[in-house]
Amino acid sequence: MGLLSDPNRRKALTTLLTRLNTPICVVCYLAGIAWFMGLAFEPFTLRTYMSENAMGSTMVEERFPAGERALATGREFAGHKRKAGGMPVDWLVKTMQDRGLEVFTQSFSRTLPFPDENKERYMVRGINVYGILRAPRAPRTEALVLSAPCSPDNSNNQAVGLLLGLAQYFRNQIYWAKDIIFLVNEHDLIGMQAWLEGYHHTNISGMDYTPLQGRAGSIQAALSLELSSDVITSLDLILEGLNGQLPNLDLANLFHAFCQKIGVMCTIQGKLQRSDWDTAEGYTHAVQTMMLMVLKQASGRPWGDHGLFLRYHIEAATVRGVNSFRQYKTDTTTVGRLLEGMFRKLNNLLERLHQSYFFYLMPSLSRFVSIGYYMPAFGLLATILLLRALDLWVQLGTPTEVTEDGVGEVEPVSINNQGSFDSPLTHIYIDLYSKRHSTFQMLFISGEGTEQGWRVLKLVALLYLAVLLGCTALINFSLGFILAITLVPVAACVTPHLPKAVSALAMVLLSPGCTILYCVFIFQELQEAPVSLSEGWMLFLSVISQGILDHSLFGSLVYPLLALLVYPCWLLLWNILFWK
Repeated sequence: MGLLSDPNRRKALTTLLTRLNTPICVVCYLAGIAWFMGLAFEPFTLRTYMSENAMGSTMVEERFPAGERALATGREFAGHKRKAGGMPVDWLVKTMQDRGLEVFTQSFSRTLPFPDENKERYMVRGINVYGILRAPRAPRTEALVLSAPCSPDNSNNQAVGLLLGLAQYFRNQIYWAKDIIFLVNEHDLIGMQAWLEGYHHTNISGMDYTPLQGRAGSIQAALSLELSSDVITSLDLILEGLNGQLPNLDLANLFHAFCQKIGVMCTIQGKLQRSDWDTAEGYTHAVQTMMLMVLKQASGRPWGDHGLFLRYHIEAATVRGVNSFRQYKTDTTTVGRLLEGMFRKLNNLLERLHQSYFFYLMPSLSRFVSIGYYMPAFGLLATILLLRALDLWVQLGTPTEVTEDGVGEVEPVSINNQGSFDSPLTHIYIDLYSKRHSTFQMLFISGEGTEQGWRVLKLVALLYLAVLLGCTALINFSLGFILAITLVPVAACVTPHLPKAVSALAMVLLSPGCTILYCVFIFQELQEAPVSLSEGWMLFLSVISQGILDHSLFGSLVYPLLALLVYPCWLLLWNILFWK
């Protein structure tokens, strides 16, 4: 406080920051990138731990025995699905009723704003089938959900079979304190959106659906199951939800704990955890895993049916069976026991999961980076915008007067005894206050004060971009950080005095659209599925159309954020470059 209250010290600090503005900005940018890349280094991360006392131990005995029977049920489901040409509703209703569940159906329909080329559909109609296992030892005020999407092809039939097998097994147990809902939703996310809106009596997407005839208690947690093969080599945990939301970290910790207990190979982002963190290969592996999570979170789309639960404050995740690591094999019985153990621990909850982190990054299932560790990386990038804005503010206090020969004369800034700036800009404010608008019109309306004009415009753009990126990073750190990497250098460097052709090319290459294109190629490389330029371009167009669809169907904020808030700021910077 003494530094800021002393006029001489404040003047010295301002002079230092303006004189070394460019070097400090370069250091901040490099430090921000280095800080982010260092987050994947294991000594800089935290080991995961269970914060919820009710789930602090995995000392439950899992006894699910019917894995082979579940696979047989899945094959029977696939046969009825082929015969019906879609969801075998009647068969599902009868099968769930035979297992002692209260069974209900929900019809829904949705007209897409334009055809979904990825799945070749425009008018979507479907039926959700769900059965409720009532809690025998509680007042039925809380519930858990186990869901399995019914895909139009032959995928995920095994998940439906396992879901029905678990329903039959759970029906014979007496320790349940929460209702358990077994949901088979058609048309993946669209069906899940219809069911959630019907369950919570909301309609935020404009979808047509029939009201739910049966309800359970308030949903505390949910798991979505995806199995597309009889042979499972590992289980992949998917956390990224709508608009970058993540479930409580304890849900991921619970999954990892039971995988270790039962001996199931588990992955995140499809990548196994490595123990050689102190080698270049181990560090690179952790960086790739973390970057995949950042790119998925930045997309704003739900990467599994669980992603739509998060907007209702329901902690949810998707467990996906993977058949890739041939040296490991996990049978369906083991997967069923893992899900049984997780549901038994969730059944013990006395309140919603809340004691662990909601904002985090995971370079592996056993390590995480909390918000207090990764936000400084963004803060260093945002500091550049504030430093450049400070520099412009001081320059505006020393306006350039253009003489007849075109040479600018700078009037120095003086600081009075009270420590405030005494400059022509101060008198501008005085004139504005006293209703004398001639100077204001010269600088901001008539366009004659060109040097002052573009500086004022850039100052506004810098402050606007700083607030925009800051708010975005608080909601979705990954999206805010990726935008900051490309937009901050443009905002910091652009002036009308730069070479127009080279600067315009640089601005286009660092525009939000090109940023999305780069992310498409990087994402494919990290998934070890590189694409050619033409394939990458088609994927880019698909990502754009999918973003618009996600906004229309589910309320994803990435498309309106880029179109209505980020691009106008970029156009302001473009206007500064071509200022006359």
